Amino acid sequence: MPDEALRTIAAPFVAVGPSGVAIRTRIKGLTPDDDEVLRLVGAHLGSLASKDLKRRCADGLEHSADTWAGRKRALTDTSSSRWAGSITKATHDQWALSRRAQLAHIHSLEAGIKTIAHRLSLPMGEKGTKRAPGGYRTRQEWFQKSRRLHLLKDRLERERADHDRGRVRVVRGGKRLLHTRHHLDAAQLTEHAWRRRWEVSRWFLQADGESGKRFGNETIRVTPDGEVSLKLPAPLAHLANAPHGRYVLASTVVFHHRREEWADRITTNRAVAYRIHYDTDRSRWYLTASWTIPPVKVVPLSHARAGGLISVDTNADHLAAWRLDEHGNPVGEPRRFFYDLSGSADHRDAQVRHALIRLLHWAARHRLSIAIEDLDFSAEKTREKHGRRKRFRQVISGMPVSKLRARLVSMAAELGITIIAVDPAYTSRWGAQHWQKPLTHTTRKTTRHDAASIAIGRRALGHRIRRRTAPPSAHQSDGQEHRTAQAASGTPGREGTRPRILGPRTRSTGTGRGAKAGDQGAQHRSERPTEPVQRMLSP
Repeated sequence: MPDEALRTIAAPFVAVGPSGVAIRTRIKGLTPDDDEVLRLVGAHLGSLASKDLKRRCADGLEHSADTWAGRKRALTDTSSSRWAGSITKATHDQWALSRRAQLAHIHSLEAGIKTIAHRLSLPMGEKGTKRAPGGYRTRQEWFQKSRRLHLLKDRLERERADHDRGRVRVVRGGKRLLHTRHHLDAAQLTEHAWRRRWEVSRWFLQADGESGKRFGNETIRVTPDGEVSLKLPAPLAHLANAPHGRYVLASTVVFHHRREEWADRITTNRAVAYRIHYDTDRSRWYLTASWTIPPVKVVPLSHARAGGLISVDTNADHLAAWRLDEHGNPVGEPRRFFYDLSGSADHRDAQVRHALIRLLHWAARHRLSIAIEDLDFSAEKTREKHGRRKRFRQVISGMPVSKLRARLVSMAAELGITIIAVDPAYTSRWGAQHWQKPLTHTTRKTTRHDAASIAIGRRALGHRIRRRTAPPSAHQSDGQEHRTAQAASGTPGREGTRPRILGPRTRSTGTGRGAKAGDQGAQHRSERPTEPVQRMLSP
């Protein structure tokens, strides 16, 4: 590929650590009264949150501090000022998330329209390249795609109009669960079971923390001993079993993860946000505590590169990793950390987490940084680019890129491991081209993913991916030929070893056996021969 066809490759950078922490525990031993109170409070606040979201969506781009204050005052009469603040803040976060999703959908439509228009402009049957798809195979497919082009343009026009007006479409409880109502047989759910999930997903039982208040939260309070209490909304104040309209649960909770850090915060009255939620599949109540943490100090890139690093290539079913020294040379054997992304969401999440734990423990033993690609497949998932390659699109869509990257950064910050993100451009192609064959021998089969991990690591270290560079100028020529190892990109066999040059200089053949050796013993005779050399050499 000529150099002018390559896109600009971004420089590697050190990933920033997480800005918050969340821990979860189960609420055990609830009495029937506790369960009933939690359900009533969640349903009541959930209805208020739905009405507030409706008003926020109606305001659109005309939202201001005055409209926010008006909505909060309207909610305070039927709940409390703190519950109203939590509801309005959650509403704004949900509206902003829908706004970002709408913009991402517009970009996806634009990419699909551009790809279809390009393929329609090509002759039918024309083959594509690795960078751009070719023409459509048949006239029928061409016709169907021309109709789809008009459909996508209409959708894009509507989405742009909604975006300009500030109109978003959002569903409390989730659009996926809403659509499941029309496919109960495929979801293996009854109407009653679906209705139960739908109502629970629309409950609201979360409160923001407040620094300076007792135990860091005045609405949902958890003491150091694990006692949980919550401030009841005004219409449900008659259910209180404690002073000041509070309800104390009969059971206590214990945080096993980050317990000391959580205890330090609540004993000093620093803000801790809580969320109570119900799992319909397991019929269990859970409590989640979260708080912000100061940003982790970013290590300079030069320090992260010192002593080498561990480079990782992300794939659909495993992480391919290899340790590199500071010069970019692979050390030891490649490692592969497998995970299974089939099954439920919890199973997939656990598989990714366990693979990352093994990777991080390996890096911690050697005290090395980790280099990983800064992947983003948002433009690669569209069916317009890859056409009938449905399996390939499923593989790309199934790769846990965003979840893996977020989990890796947060888990690495706890172990003090630095993460270096690199541009993923051409790492698989160049890694296979320059490193797969030289590192493959009888006892080790180097895969394309292993070679890609070396390319990622060398880019993170600031080295070129190409395996060899030219020697010093004083060593680039000798009596035989120009001896540089840096051959042009189009030279066949440029990555191979030097050809064996026959002759006594290389000690690969004996004296007098070369093609142009002649009479090697003539210089030791007292007089020159009178017969031709051919006759002297004959028996």
